[in-house]
Amino acid sequence: MTLIQSKTLGDRVRGDFPILHQKVNDNPLIYFDSAASSQKPQAVLDVLQHYYQQDNANVHRGAHTLSGRATDAYEGARDKVAQFINATFREEIVFTRNASEAINLVAYSWGLANLKPGDEIILSVMEHHSNIVPWQLIAQKTGAVLKYVELTSTEEFDFEQYKSLLSAKTKLVSLVHVSNTLGVINPVAEITSEAHKHDAKVLIDACQSVPHLPVDVQAMDCDWLVASGHKMCATTGIGFLYGKKDILLDMPPFMGGGEMIDEVFLDHSTYGDLPHKFEAGTPAIGEAIALGAAVDYLTNIGMDKIHAYEEELTAYLFKQLETIPNLRIYGNKPTPEGKGRAALAAFNVPGIHASDLATLLDHEGIAIRSGHHCTQPLHRILNASGSARASLYFYNTREEIDAFITALKSTIDFFEGMN
Repeated sequence: MTLIQSKTLGDRVRGDFPILHQKVNDNPLIYFDSAASSQKPQAVLDVLQHYYQQDNANVHRGAHTLSGRATDAYEGARDKVAQFINATFREEIVFTRNASEAINLVAYSWGLANLKPGDEIILSVMEHHSNIVPWQLIAQKTGAVLKYVELTSTEEFDFEQYKSLLSAKTKLVSLVHVSNTLGVINPVAEITSEAHKHDAKVLIDACQSVPHLPVDVQAMDCDWLVASGHKMCATTGIGFLYGKKDILLDMPPFMGGGEMIDEVFLDHSTYGDLPHKFEAGTPAIGEAIALGAAVDYLTNIGMDKIHAYEEELTAYLFKQLETIPNLRIYGNKPTPEGKGRAALAAFNVPGIHASDLATLLDHEGIAIRSGHHCTQPLHRILNASGSARASLYFYNTREEIDAFITALKSTIDFFEGMN
């Protein structure tokens, strides 16, 4: 990656992402859907291809050279992830298919073993479905009660209400770090501190934070944290669960099968050490190795630099969106410097369906999201059936924001001219 200091971070890295050089309907591709899934740099694609062409073998099971190389790369990826989020021990990182599986792992392992009738689980109304549905299922099985933190008048996490919900009955707090619809950045360290005063465990959904800003699980002091590889420049099919070692040791296996065992007898089995106790079956080896490459890529740039640049993009995006009359943007406003929320904006235009906006923008080569973004309860509270969402990453530029704003204004004018 060639660094030319006169260029923005987005300009400098764009050459690393082959897909960003495509055209759509003869227009340059502008990809503003990174909250759904990020694009992949060539370095990650190369590592994945190298594994399948040069090292393809199963891990942990073979004495031959290929298996040794595959195992080293796979376990090396675990070391990289552990360092990336500042885990205390490498075995605190469990590879999963995605963040949803990681949440379900905690729900069905820890939740079923520890929750009983009357125990309370605190979520928020801004949660992704992946952090609501598993707990609904566990509450039905255990008799636990779900409680929800609501929004403030500025559509942020209501911290005072949260504190009022905490009690001796609270056993778990499971909350999102950064909302994929509101863009708000929740005060997770403070949230965790308050929960621990009541001896409650804390799970943080960090899918929208780990790719965009420095995350330190020791400073956060959360008990578990989950993230998805495909949102942080890695492939689909890989995510991870971080859990404090003493908690993971006490949790029973989530799935049974090969790899997670120590010894198997006809009438019982004993289980392997961490983290393998939770990684039943042949893992997503290539995908995990690619995740390690993505961590290398992000680390080489610097998460502090990525976060600072995205704050610049946030400030510019919101400044330009404010030039569009009657645009309803959800969530809190950033500071003039772009601080206080993520580089995404979910919005609606009165009288125009979000999917119609997204469809016409796609003809201009601009990829945005439309729908409920897996936050249906939140959209009901916002009195919206869905919304359009532009979500940026460090490979985006101000020039792309300008093109997006121009196309959005033109699209709005088109629909208003039909009325």
